[in-house]
Amino acid sequence: METILGIDLPTWWFLVIGGVFSGYAILDGFDLGAGALHLFFKKEESRRIALNAIGPVWDGNEVWLVIGAGALFAGFPVVYATIFSALYEVFMVFLVMLIFRAISIEFRSKEPMEWWRKLWDISYTVSSVLLALSLGLVLGNVIQGIAIDQNYVYQGTLLDLFNPYALLVSVTTLALFMMHGAIYLVMKTENRLYAKLTVLVKNTTIFFVLMFAITSVATLLYIPHMLTRYKEVPYMFAFPVLAILGVANITRQISRRKYFLAFISSAFVTAMLMILVAVGLFPNIILSSLNPDLHITVYNGSSTEKSLKIMLTFAAIGVPLVGIYTAFVFWTFRGKVKLDETSY
Repeated sequence: METILGIDLPTWWFLVIGGVFSGYAILDGFDLGAGALHLFFKKEESRRIALNAIGPVWDGNEVWLVIGAGALFAGFPVVYATIFSALYEVFMVFLVMLIFRAISIEFRSKEPMEWWRKLWDISYTVSSVLLALSLGLVLGNVIQGIAIDQNYVYQGTLLDLFNPYALLVSVTTLALFMMHGAIYLVMKTENRLYAKLTVLVKNTTIFFVLMFAITSVATLLYIPHMLTRYKEVPYMFAFPVLAILGVANITRQISRRKYFLAFISSAFVTAMLMILVAVGLFPNIILSSLNPDLHITVYNGSSTEKSLKIMLTFAAIGVPLVGIYTAFVFWTFRGKVKLDETSY
């Protein structure tokens, strides 16, 4: 099998897709977190400021989701087909909530009536919360394994997907995004809203640290296969150590009110958690809870070598361009939010 820098093409695609989804979790994560916190803001002005904090970036952040889904389909079509058919109902809820989040942001300020704005505020928060929970539910089931047979057809029920571990990961994901979103909003605001957000940042951080600890213990006790790779390659233990240090640094920077550094640490922790999952799964992508011989790996679930090579060239060009565009947007709209006639 052909290699690039000593790494085979399926593994390269595993890294590319993991990197893109990590980018999505970091970028859209704070959008979803901001939405989950939206109803905590009681004043109209505060809600408008919070919306305008993510207004220039939220739709661009979703581009990373589109790239990730497209890359998964192109690089690992078997994985794409299996995961989307097995968790069909969850992904349908996710898709509908994506639509409602978008129209909630765009429709809210189209009419001046109070009931109209409250309606879309509720829609915005509910859709953001359900999006975060859906992502966590998918991740939890991928970590634990799903009941697929020799034809990669899901043999379980919808209720099987709502197992205790998947629900735990789901709530942890929501907690992470709420903390991430609160830190982002506190960087973008000032005066009374800033003061309120300093309290929300502390509360959401406590919520995340608690859920992070519980989920970590549950994974160690009940998902032993996630430790196998770390035992085989001991230096991989550097990743959980870095994740713990990152969490500790979030609390440290928040206590010092260095919110930009706290946000960088929050993004770092999000990336580390994705890496922990990737290392624990590799070389598998989808685990079969029915039979270990039925696992979908980076090798039996990938496209042909020629396809991977051609698409990797496009990815090497396209992904950095999207990264540059994202950085440009954030740089353009840096600083505190100011409301004007063009604001939401």
